[in-house]
Amino acid sequence: MAYPLKGLKVLDFSTLLPGPFATLYLADMGAEVVHIESPTRPDLVRLMPPYSHGQAASHNYLNRNKQSVALDLKNPESIALLKSKISEYDIVVEQFRPGVMQRLGLDYQSLAEIHPQLIYCSITGYGQTGHYKDRAGHDINYLALSGIAGHSGRQDSGPPPLGIQVADVAGGSLHAVIAILSAVIERSQSGQGQHIDISMTDCAATLNNMAAAAEIAGNERQQPEHSHLNGGTFYDYYETRDGRYLSIGSLEPQFMLGLAQLLELPIVAEKGASFAADDRRAVKQAIQDKIRTQDFAFWTELFRTQDVCVEPVLSLEEALHSTLAEERGWLVAVPLQEGSTKNEQQLACPIKFSRSTMRYEFIGKALGEDGL
Repeated sequence: MAYPLKGLKVLDFSTLLPGPFATLYLADMGAEVVHIESPTRPDLVRLMPPYSHGQAASHNYLNRNKQSVALDLKNPESIALLKSKISEYDIVVEQFRPGVMQRLGLDYQSLAEIHPQLIYCSITGYGQTGHYKDRAGHDINYLALSGIAGHSGRQDSGPPPLGIQVADVAGGSLHAVIAILSAVIERSQSGQGQHIDISMTDCAATLNNMAAAAEIAGNERQQPEHSHLNGGTFYDYYETRDGRYLSIGSLEPQFMLGLAQLLELPIVAEKGASFAADDRRAVKQAIQDKIRTQDFAFWTELFRTQDVCVEPVLSLEEALHSTLAEERGWLVAVPLQEGSTKNEQQLACPIKFSRSTMRYEFIGKALGEDGL
């Protein structure tokens, strides 16, 4: 099969979500990923319900296409084995706090002496340098320190606890994949590997992009319900009569006019683009009052054929089984074992190539099922 990353070999020492999601993308694109796990302290993802086919469903997904090798990294024999094999690998991904891999003798400098072409990616909350480097943290902390939470949510209720891990995934995982593949390209020119320092908080801060550009250039304080995209305009969510929600993003003039006509609300066309706070509040209130007059199903059907940037807020179950999901292939059947006729439905890798294909060979394996 034409897997785009076929031939790359990865040693993955990471746990939980950021590192494993990054290496999942690499594995789906054809890289050979060997997940090194502790035989006595299992990755917590292995323990998280719900379970599917005798294992945690999240583990089955995050570790598909990966080999599982159980090694005690406090055992000198395990370290010696890894060092004897390191020249066979292109990439190392690790997610320990700074200094841990050095104490184990598996840090970049130690391994680069054996294998100068090695690309070594460290993913942490706050990076390898600075006063925060040794602090514990979770996604909610990274979003707080990156400034994202500070201009999200409502003025009267504060920042929202999100249903996904933005800093872990968009910050840590995807930036790690970009950096790793960039280093692979650079190595083809220089012949040398390098160390990659991924801070989830650093990367999350860049997700502010447009808001940060406005803050820096205009010295304009970003705060909840203040800008075009965080509730300061009618670009927002609106409750229907039966307690469901619509997303309305009709900012451009043609969409704004279309929305005004469909809702029979002239105020949207007249004042929807106004920067005056009173006008913005009046437009939002008019839209909310109108949306509350009908149920979710009515509005969904009305806007289904209208090109005005209005869409229903779906539950995850609805989204995963929607027409859009089916047409774009959001779900894929992954064999329980290589060559098995039994399979498990999982999220597919969303990247689509014109020639290359994705790899879906087996779900996450049992702990220590493979050898190094």
